[in-house]
Amino acid sequence: MREAGILLPLSSLPSNYGIGDMGPYSFELIDLLKTGGFRIWQILPLNPLGFGNSPYQPYSSFAGDEIYISLDELYEEGLLTKRPPKFQKNSKSVDYEKVRKFKEIYLKEAFLHFTEDTDYKDFIKQEWVYLYAVYLTLKKKNDLRCWNEWDKAQKEWIKTREFDISVYKEEIHYEMFIQYIFYKQWMKVKTYASQNGIRIMGDIPFYVGIDSLDVWANQECFLLGEDGKPTFIAGVPPDYFSATGQRWGNPIYNWDYLKKQGYQFWLDRIAYNSKLFDIIRIDHFRAFDTYWKIPATCETAIEGEWLEAPGYEVFDLIGKKLPEVEIIAEDLGDLREEVHVLKNHYGLKGMKILQFTFDPNENNNNFEDIENMVIYTGSHDNQTIKGWYLSQDKETRNRIRKSLKKLGYDDRIISKRFVRLTLDSIAEMAILPLQDLINLGDEARINTPGTLGSPNWEWKLDNFSKFKKEIGNLKEFITASKR
Repeated sequence: MREAGILLPLSSLPSNYGIGDMGPYSFELIDLLKTGGFRIWQILPLNPLGFGNSPYQPYSSFAGDEIYISLDELYEEGLLTKRPPKFQKNSKSVDYEKVRKFKEIYLKEAFLHFTEDTDYKDFIKQEWVYLYAVYLTLKKKNDLRCWNEWDKAQKEWIKTREFDISVYKEEIHYEMFIQYIFYKQWMKVKTYASQNGIRIMGDIPFYVGIDSLDVWANQECFLLGEDGKPTFIAGVPPDYFSATGQRWGNPIYNWDYLKKQGYQFWLDRIAYNSKLFDIIRIDHFRAFDTYWKIPATCETAIEGEWLEAPGYEVFDLIGKKLPEVEIIAEDLGDLREEVHVLKNHYGLKGMKILQFTFDPNENNNNFEDIENMVIYTGSHDNQTIKGWYLSQDKETRNRIRKSLKKLGYDDRIISKRFVRLTLDSIAEMAILPLQDLINLGDEARINTPGTLGSPNWEWKLDNFSKFKKEIGNLKEFITASKR
């Protein structure tokens, strides 16, 4: 079935409290998507944000970040005595530190008013909930330092259970409460989306961060030294985005150990996320075929080697034990043919970025329009169409306009031409960043690969007014493209 969707991080929604959350604006977005004829809402990972506020360096593959909890929902549930005052309501960027400090006051008040019920008791029976609560509590007691820098007794609690954590009983219960509230609010959003014909596409990073419960609780699954620090790290060699490659710093998997364990680590990640999302996109899918292994001592990603991963073994098990899971493979970049063979063997949809096909500087701009694919104008790692177009020289801009006109797209606004071309593709899924739907420039770019810190991950809408004005036109485009 041909479908159209949007790409918009939850954090980028308008909000009464400085960051998009699981409150009224998420439900309003779903209403707008239904009105416009969209069927998919793609988001970025919702896990606890780690280094640089990147959703791809989370503290856990299972937990949710408390920053997305809606204070309005807490008030409606009776967990807050008064509705909190508006905070940075009209902001166009997220100040993570200030938002956290503001929300923490009300989250702790809600905890004091909370009474455990059967749903809560059932939720915390999941092993990861308690372990994450302990992990985050100890992390906070250690000034947020990584677990491999804690005192020996605390660092080894996960293996020995000898360190006395009973003194932190209240803090641990608070963290479990936070996870329950997050899950409850998110499932309310997901249920509403489903009721209105909208499927939500979640995102799983291939790698996990060293500073995470994932690694602390599963140290044998990674290539670590005796001190708990990675001996080898992940990244990619020099490419279009970076002359020195990208040194991500994530620990490399110990695939030999994972195989002995039946790849349970991966099965658990996929299974839990399949409860949260209708579709799962796996970021950096190509590492299931080959991955770039960088010595941890290297300061860049230039040094390293490609090694083969047991992708077929992993996906054979996923297909056997989780047959209903729908997975999208992020297969962008300059890849060897074996990556596509692996993807096609399991019938997975890959990704294509339309922007690349018109970019003379992109060395991977070959484009094959096929049905079993997800096509985008751009992803969260790209410039917006407007920003990208304006960054080209005059000759390139003229060539782009002429090429699009020959294809029958001569709208005055360049991003609208790309939107229509994307929707008219024979690809079964067409996903459009909301920035391109409302013709925003690079002030609305989400992330620049190979860079850290502000303004990455900070962009947000202040309201839906521009999107509402375009809904009618977008519905016409979607209908005309038979999506």
